[in-house]
Amino acid sequence: MTISRVRTSLDFCLNGEALSLSGEDPTRTLLTWLRERRGLVGTKEGCAEGDCGACTVVLADAAQGGSLRYQPINSCILCLGAIDGKEVITVEGLKGEHPVQRAMVDCHGSQCGFCTPGFVMAMYAHYQRADGASPADAIAGNLCRCTGYRPILEACEQSRALADPKRDLAENEALLSRLGRLPGGSFRVQNFFAPVSVAELAAFLLEHPQATILAGGTDVGLWITKQHRDLDPVAYVGRVTELRFLKEEKDCVEMGSAVTYEDAYAALAGIHPDIGELVRRLGAAQVRATGTLGGNIANGSPIGDTMPVLLALGASVALQRGQQQRTVALDDFYTGYRKSVLQPGEFIRAIRIPKLKRAARFAVYKLSKRFDQDISAVCAAFHVSGNEARFGFGGMAATPARALRAEKMWSQGVEAACAALAEDFKPISDMRASSWYRLAAAQGLLRKFHAAVGPRALLELQP
Repeated sequence: MTISRVRTSLDFCLNGEALSLSGEDPTRTLLTWLRERRGLVGTKEGCAEGDCGACTVVLADAAQGGSLRYQPINSCILCLGAIDGKEVITVEGLKGEHPVQRAMVDCHGSQCGFCTPGFVMAMYAHYQRADGASPADAIAGNLCRCTGYRPILEACEQSRALADPKRDLAENEALLSRLGRLPGGSFRVQNFFAPVSVAELAAFLLEHPQATILAGGTDVGLWITKQHRDLDPVAYVGRVTELRFLKEEKDCVEMGSAVTYEDAYAALAGIHPDIGELVRRLGAAQVRATGTLGGNIANGSPIGDTMPVLLALGASVALQRGQQQRTVALDDFYTGYRKSVLQPGEFIRAIRIPKLKRAARFAVYKLSKRFDQDISAVCAAFHVSGNEARFGFGGMAATPARALRAEKMWSQGVEAACAALAEDFKPISDMRASSWYRLAAAQGLLRKFHAAVGPRALLELQP
């Protein structure tokens, strides 16, 4: 199959203005394009890795049923090519004196001002979504250098009381109309290809097996900002319809590899509440809006938080190369540090996650220096069903891995299983934790699981 009849322009809206770009590099970050090409300097660069939230803008697109979806995103690590078909709203794009701005003034939420635009945009997404999330969750991805969180939280809470429903409705209708006029279909600008079908994606990867596969970019974006790498060519999977499905069966959850954490949250939390809690802590709203489960698996980081859960549950991945498909158990997917069984031109099509059987025991624990939006020192998932035990760990080896010896010794008692962990893993020491700490912590988490202590038990203790 050859790629033909695709657009050669990148089409989106910016603060109410429809734009069509053909000469811009689609792998450039949205942040640098906004500041350097459009002069929209309210969007700041703080960390350039999606941690501080100073670069937060909002992406709006049409969801199923014709409604609007507002998502806060980190523009510092989002490729320009990923915004096709959507509207970008920056702090300069808020019309008049928006309620979130008024609330920030009334509550004295701005101090030095550097982080304020990012907070305002995170609050704006929260204001528009009205999904029941708390103000603390809404701004968990934004850091205030002046430690002014209390008035910012108050402003986030107060903003909805200042809402003008008629104005909001009119703005939403106008935005939907603009999005409806944007061209659809696949596009290719330079060597950045964004297909809308699996067939197109598979054909492109056969022709360009060395291509970087880009999903949410929450990790790949750092290749651009920190490693200054040129990504050429790129296959962007975020618009491939077949990779964005999610269905629940009686015994499993299946989802396409381009499903975001945000969209997968309810289904994953439905398997077990601990999984929902882990996803909520995996990153802030900005990360969950773009990051994907498939990308986390393919990335293969030894400290990726979702893989311990998937290993403990016995998940498998459907792979495709050209027209050929195969299924691989996640147990067999990783072959070394950030290496996998993926062949050149092959990609993850879908993930199958078994549900827990009746009477099964399950728990997930994450240890990190910060509670919210931090990388794990150790992440562990424990699953015992009948006589079978499956223990998945992150941060303990060169890849996410099961503790096979500890699983076998579980029937001999928790202390026997803890002793076996020392044979399963020889963790490294790094900036997050020492080897000794990681092993001692892993054993302690296994004891917590045996004692049926919940992941948040320490936070729930009353003084």
